[in-house]
Amino acid sequence: MRSAVDRLRALWRHSLQFRTVAVTLALSTLAILIIGLSLLYSVSQNLTQSGIAQARATSEAARANAQAILEASDATDRAAVQSAFSAAVDAVIATAGTSDVALRRVPGESSSFSLPLDRESPVVSEAITPELREAVQQNPGESFSQSVSLAGVDGPEPGVIVASDLVVSGSTRYELYIGYSLAEAQETLSFMQLVGGFGAIALILILGAITLVVVRFVIDPIRTAADTSRRLAAGELDVRLPERGEDELSTLARSFNDMAESLQDRIGELAHLSTMQQRFVSDVSHELRTPLTTIRLAGDVLHGKVDEFDPTTARTVELLHTQTERFELLLADLLEISRYDAGSVELASEPTNLVHLAGDAIESMRTLAAEHGSEIELRAPGGHLDAEVDPRRVRRIVRNLLGNAIEHGEGRPILVSVDSTSEAVALSVRDHGIGMTPEDAARVFDRFWRADPSRTRRIGGSGLGLAISMEDAVAHGGLLDVWSSPGEGSVFRLTIPRRAGLEEVRPPLLLGPDDEGEPIRLPRGGAA
Repeated sequence: MRSAVDRLRALWRHSLQFRTVAVTLALSTLAILIIGLSLLYSVSQNLTQSGIAQARATSEAARANAQAILEASDATDRAAVQSAFSAAVDAVIATAGTSDVALRRVPGESSSFSLPLDRESPVVSEAITPELREAVQQNPGESFSQSVSLAGVDGPEPGVIVASDLVVSGSTRYELYIGYSLAEAQETLSFMQLVGGFGAIALILILGAITLVVVRFVIDPIRTAADTSRRLAAGELDVRLPERGEDELSTLARSFNDMAESLQDRIGELAHLSTMQQRFVSDVSHELRTPLTTIRLAGDVLHGKVDEFDPTTARTVELLHTQTERFELLLADLLEISRYDAGSVELASEPTNLVHLAGDAIESMRTLAAEHGSEIELRAPGGHLDAEVDPRRVRRIVRNLLGNAIEHGEGRPILVSVDSTSEAVALSVRDHGIGMTPEDAARVFDRFWRADPSRTRRIGGSGLGLAISMEDAVAHGGLLDVWSSPGEGSVFRLTIPRRAGLEEVRPPLLLGPDDEGEPIRLPRGGAA
């Protein structure tokens, strides 16, 4: 039962056609129910009132005939009165068309001779209420009706009793009760209810079929547009919607196709410009390598004789040597970025121990860290299992993160942590420096971006280190994320899944003080 409800909920959420048909049927059923009940109530009331009115009219005629017989009789003895009384009763039965008649002498009435006895019909006697008797007794010459349930052959059936009075022997009053069955009216009403019920069901089914057909005319083009939009978003820029007719859907199809055409042209232009830009960066980088190599050789020669120069010249030679190294690093980073942009990067993965790799990177950066007053500590509670990674690229990530921590760590300790689980390995670099605002942290992986443009880099670097590190992480199917707070420092965490195709993993390391170890969603693509 629960699975069926869940399937209905899923169908309600995902199917516009199902929702439209369901809502239409629900509202149609409600409208038919309201109208049907109103009609049935009106017909029932009309049938009942008509039956009661007919019963009262017949009763009035029966009473008048009976009273006329009694008044025409000049009987003075008991036998004659009995005979006139019987004739009056027969007239009532004949005129009313029913034998369900009861006559009761009004209590307290008397005469000089014995009056006829009460005449009782069991069907009517059982249905007479004290209230009806009181109304007849207190209102001579008037008639009253009351809806009752009369005993029938097949059980109780609806009916009505019409009550009035007769005057016998000039002064003695009798209560007259005539019962009429309304079974025929009830049968008519039941038949109408049955016909109305079947008619309502048939009407609902017809409405459902009509709604389904109409909705399909509208939903099918919408479904086609949704499928085409998905394909367009997936990169199939040549897909188009079929254009038929001149209605609103055709106008939508033409507008969509015009948009897709414009989008395809624009994306083509951007792709061409991107290709030209990548080629330009690559060509410039390659072309600059030759003169840079020459400058580097000349600079090395001068740097080897720096002790022979005067202080001003020696300082110039030092600057030339430092900037040449930075220029070489910038060219290398530009070439690497151009490879990522061109999609030509291939990983050389091999089983690698991230703890050993992090230790090697720390040793290579320890002197630089000491020059800036920072101590680097390595903690590895786990993470000793090998992972299939490209060691050169992961080592570059660690070096870039360490360089960033040294640059912004304000000479405070730096903590490198490595840990692993069955589904992922992680490495984090924690500094206690100036930190960043959330807005700055959101842009920290942008190319050539700096949180404080007025702040010059004390450590060489091209401004592409973190951008390349993010590309390296994504190439492994992993993620590089950051936590930072002004005055509290920053944490950069590298998470790499152990298996390809994982879309969500729980990182082995916490990112920041507010991290509760929730799973993170990995970017699509990459190779673990």
